[in-house]
Amino acid sequence: MSKYRNALPQLSGRLFLTDGGMETTLIFHEGVDLPHFASFDLLKNAEGTARTRAYYERYIDMAKNAGVGFVLESPTWRANLDWGEKLGYDRAKLAEMNRRCIALMAELRAKHETRTSPMVISGNIGPRGDGYRIDAAMSAEEAQDYHSFQVDVFRDSEADMVSAFTINYANEAIGVARAAKAAGVPVVISFTVETDGRLPSGQTLKEAIEQTDAATGNAPVYYMLNCAHPVHFDDVVRAGERWTSRLGGLRANASMRSHAELDSAPDLDIGDPVDLGRRYRDLRKRLPQLAVLGGCCGTDHRHVEQIAFACIAGDVAKVA
Repeated sequence: MSKYRNALPQLSGRLFLTDGGMETTLIFHEGVDLPHFASFDLLKNAEGTARTRAYYERYIDMAKNAGVGFVLESPTWRANLDWGEKLGYDRAKLAEMNRRCIALMAELRAKHETRTSPMVISGNIGPRGDGYRIDAAMSAEEAQDYHSFQVDVFRDSEADMVSAFTINYANEAIGVARAAKAAGVPVVISFTVETDGRLPSGQTLKEAIEQTDAATGNAPVYYMLNCAHPVHFDDVVRAGERWTSRLGGLRANASMRSHAELDSAPDLDIGDPVDLGRRYRDLRKRLPQLAVLGGCCGTDHRHVEQIAFACIAGDVAKVA
């Protein structure tokens, strides 16, 4: 059974950390072969499961040492039907891998959760296509039907919520949100933007959030931004604009490069972790409701450490 599905603790205003760029960390720092960026595939054997467990525990320790909460985002960003098929998974086996990922998150919570560090399990959902570009846009109805597969698996697990990350057009966001609403599971939508602060669809972030809210009856409990550096959206999220109150979390890229540049780059640009932490701090001064903080492409424990150090009130002792 889920623990926090009916009362998500990150909605209380307290700070929660989450992890960094899992896939880029595994590929570039640990030398893991990760076809199609599919980290869930690691759980097919004991060695990959142990590596995944160790990855999360490094971030969990940061949260516990800092006395803040932690969101356990499951490694299921690529565990949908189309990407699963490319990796040789049929529907039944893919459902089992999604359940296995949530079970690992539940194991980590049971082992590490404390009173000062509540741990929320989120079933992570990625886009049907490429996160950087729109391959074949779906209608909202098609997106709901497609993403219901993963949502329904998470509904019947210990997941407290579902989160859709790197969503680049509104209809897919609407479909995920409707699927979660129908399943009775809290949902978070995280959009990505280009260097001009607009979604790859060309829509503004404001328009995408307002369209999703209007089409779903405000189904998302909050929105996030991911897979973009703060310089790409800093001017967009101005304090005082009503729609920005719907933003509840941030998982930025380490690099200031565009999506196209990142996609073609042979190297990993880790940017400046200290600068990134300061940018998070400055954003939270304008948008204090940003409660869930982590990283995306190119970020690792160093970036999340600096984010925590910069954003925790009073700059408490540096987390390890």
